[in-house]
Amino acid sequence: MTIALLSLTLESSLRGNGASVARIVPYAALHYMAYEEYRRWIILGFPNVEQGPILDLVAGSIAGGTAVICTYPLDLVRTKLAYQVKGAVKLSLREYKPSEQVYKGILDCVKTIYRQNGLRGLYRGMAPSLYGIFPYSGLKFYFYETMKTYVPEEHRKDIIAKLACGSVAGLLGQTITYPLDVVRRQMQVQAFSSSNLEKGKGTFGSIAMIAKHQGWRQLFSGLSINYLKVVPSVAIGFTVYDSMKVWLKVPSREDTAIAALTEERSNAAPAHSS
Repeated sequence: MTIALLSLTLESSLRGNGASVARIVPYAALHYMAYEEYRRWIILGFPNVEQGPILDLVAGSIAGGTAVICTYPLDLVRTKLAYQVKGAVKLSLREYKPSEQVYKGILDCVKTIYRQNGLRGLYRGMAPSLYGIFPYSGLKFYFYETMKTYVPEEHRKDIIAKLACGSVAGLLGQTITYPLDVVRRQMQVQAFSSSNLEKGKGTFGSIAMIAKHQGWRQLFSGLSINYLKVVPSVAIGFTVYDSMKVWLKVPSREDTAIAALTEERSNAAPAHSS
């Protein structure tokens, strides 16, 4: 029985892993690329804007929303594959029945959802994702850049310093926005569970309903476990991101913005003089 339990546990833990891997690559690429582009566009559009953590907060928030919109169907598929359960798995204290497979894989899951609910079905639960990613992504960049200002100049390129700043950014950002993540997942797996979540309640109505029926602690259920994934993930992500820019000799954001502004002003000068 022990071997069977371990087998079921391992199988359950790996469900949706393929979709998760397929999602994270374009998501991370879009996230960081969009962040740099939005930051540059804001500086070009508003030359007098202060280049500090607030700018990172705004650019990071919009970039996070962009990445979520582009990759959300894969996030939905990941959750569906991870939670696809029909009927009770545990029949008795000593008898277990493998859960029935609803979807055969990523493509089958996408086709099934689209066939049953259309394009709208592939974006079910995206509203709380956007509500959550805007503050989470923005706060993540905000805290990361803010923490770096407290690091002595001679240590800002150290891997340990970047990992520490990224860890704090992930910890604070995840803690503040976690209730929205709980609502998102409950909406995504609603078809598989007898959740108290009612259709049409909306994101904030759902938060109130969860707090009322399940208690406010439910809004932070699993947060400590999530730290084990999110905190090192964000720390490593920021560290690799900054290190790759140095390795590829990408000009600093400040130098790029100054060069772009200088070029724009030089192009505009002849037009004014004529």
